[in-house]
Amino acid sequence: MSPLARKLLTAFGLVGLAASAAATWVHYQLLVNPDYSSFCDINATVSCKQAYLSRFGSVAGVPVALGGVIFFALALLLVWAGRSRSRAFDSAPAYLFAWSTIGLAVVLYLGYASFFILGEVCPLCVATYVAVIGLFIVSGGANGLPMSRLPARAMRDLGVVVSTPLALLIVLLFFAGAVGAVASFPHPQSAAAMAPAAARSGSGQAAPVQALTQDQRSEFERWWDLQPRVPLPYANDGAKVLVVKFNDYQCPSCRQAAYLFEPILAGYKPSDVKYLVKNFPLNPECNPGVSSMVHPAACDAAAATIVAKRKGSFDTLAAWLFAHQEELSPSTVRRAAKEIGGIDNFEAQYAGAIDEVKKDAAEGASLKIGWTPTFYINGKQIPRSGLPPQQFQAAIDLELKNAK
Repeated sequence: MSPLARKLLTAFGLVGLAASAAATWVHYQLLVNPDYSSFCDINATVSCKQAYLSRFGSVAGVPVALGGVIFFALALLLVWAGRSRSRAFDSAPAYLFAWSTIGLAVVLYLGYASFFILGEVCPLCVATYVAVIGLFIVSGGANGLPMSRLPARAMRDLGVVVSTPLALLIVLLFFAGAVGAVASFPHPQSAAAMAPAAARSGSGQAAPVQALTQDQRSEFERWWDLQPRVPLPYANDGAKVLVVKFNDYQCPSCRQAAYLFEPILAGYKPSDVKYLVKNFPLNPECNPGVSSMVHPAACDAAAATIVAKRKGSFDTLAAWLFAHQEELSPSTVRRAAKEIGGIDNFEAQYAGAIDEVKKDAAEGASLKIGWTPTFYINGKQIPRSGLPPQQFQAAIDLELKNAK
């Protein structure tokens, strides 16, 4: 391996490691702090949040970003090993080329999912894509070993590593660190348990929200007054404020919004604020308003909550679906409908429920909804980037004030 190739590989490896580490930190914060807004959430199109919390952001509960940290750490170890004079490491460029080929396949898939399915650009993700492509190109040029000979070399080199105490210690420390990082990272399900208890249990107690300062409130009120108001096809049943949420039970941002805003909504009297949840699954099977399959179990989950609402178990089932997003499938939804929602004849009621889901989705499409969650407060749409809880509450309070 030439000195120039080694420098380039080190540079790409460090860039990828830094971007992956930052992405892992952002993903961690998004799981344990639903109110977290990362530095890379620039606007509705350029954002890390949706990518990390989507079904493409984790594999079996392990964040892809954490996998990136492990990937680039191993790549840098291989670059470092290429400097050794031991015959155990003379094949390091070939191993690095094989490793980066796997990484290239992964980032091509993730790039397609981000750009064409989610329709968003994640800056930290793009940095890792560039780093992987750089590793692939440079290691391919630096490798002088035919790849057909690599398996035989691997068996030979494995024996040398095992018999070399320092090399063996480094390998063991690397794998121990990787396993420890994966095991200690919060699973989405455990992170859900950290969410405000009122949102999960429907206790009716509002979560404490830090109040806006007078200047912040005045600025927000000026902004809110400028927002257009659209007519909604829903009755407020005498309430002064109607809050409507278009929801997808497989949407991580919908789960976060439930944990953040439902405790606030629970603090208002029903005569003051009516909260209405409508379904907008990102699944073309029940929502013709979307073209790509983003959430395969979203239609079944929405139908199950509609049946649960008739039975009186809506809050319990909806909370379970949000808390178990990572494992949702049509079969797990049906099992939850019976075991959590107490619905014994879900299949018999499915056709009627899915028709109601389609009706909700059609109403959302008529409003030109393009993302979930979409909130309306008395007909004023909350931006796609969302509102912090204190501004969400301020908007409701302002509508109540205007109603009086």
